[in-house]
Amino acid sequence: MDPTARLADALEQLLERLDPVLPPATAAPDWDASVAFRWRHRNGHGYLEPIDHPQELRLGNLRNIDRQRDELQRNTRQFLAGLPANNALLWGSRGTGKSSLVKALLTEHAGEGLRVIEVDAHHLVDLPDIVALLHDRPERFVIFCDDLSFEADDASYKALKAVLDGSLAAAPANVLVYATSNRRHLLPEYMADNEQARNVDGEIHHGEAVEERISLSERFGLWLSFYPFDQQRYLDICFAWLETLGADTRDEEAVRAEALRYALARGSRSGRVAWQFARDHAGRTALGGE
Repeated sequence: MDPTARLADALEQLLERLDPVLPPATAAPDWDASVAFRWRHRNGHGYLEPIDHPQELRLGNLRNIDRQRDELQRNTRQFLAGLPANNALLWGSRGTGKSSLVKALLTEHAGEGLRVIEVDAHHLVDLPDIVALLHDRPERFVIFCDDLSFEADDASYKALKAVLDGSLAAAPANVLVYATSNRRHLLPEYMADNEQARNVDGEIHHGEAVEERISLSERFGLWLSFYPFDQQRYLDICFAWLETLGADTRDEEAVRAEALRYALARGSRSGRVAWQFARDHAGRTALGGE
């Protein structure tokens, strides 16, 4: 047999043996099935799963985060118009509306081509595969990483850094990353890290651990800070949600006292607690009125 033919035959046999163990090409989802998707894993392979019933929130339902809402909506509108826009990090106190703001933007702008893909932190290593599916699509995609944080020895954030700032391959123009976190720099901060800082001609130079932490958060061009609500703002949110749910609030003082007791029991005056109180109060009063 001709040597070239023998080589071709050997290569064909090798490919047949490798075929069962090689990961299959990631299949594109039905893009018309939903406006929201989540990255899932099954049998070791990742795929985009349409979310049949995305949570519908309106920007008007979100109170006391007007500045953050306006900034993120402006950035999103730039993105939808094909103009330069930034990846965004929404960081701060829990339950203050960070993830709700992203969900509300999807509700408001899905008709303009906005799509959201939810990716868990432990799946960030798959970001190159996800981004590859989005190239050349006409929609504009926000990769949504909720409650994002990394441990000091977690290397998966390097995949995120590559997508945020580009690797050798340029990030597609139709993809942004919106992440929420309780940590401004996404990584834990230790007292020992500050001990690595040194004084050089009167200037403070951070150690490698701090520099590494800051280098990740700096790749987000838009930072939005969320702060705890004071008592009055918490009550404003409670009454706003009660109005949305159609609850009876004619006895305002009684509702106010009940809302404060609820917050005291939960140990928090966040927007999330206000929403939970409103649901509890509206449901109990409606049941009692039967």
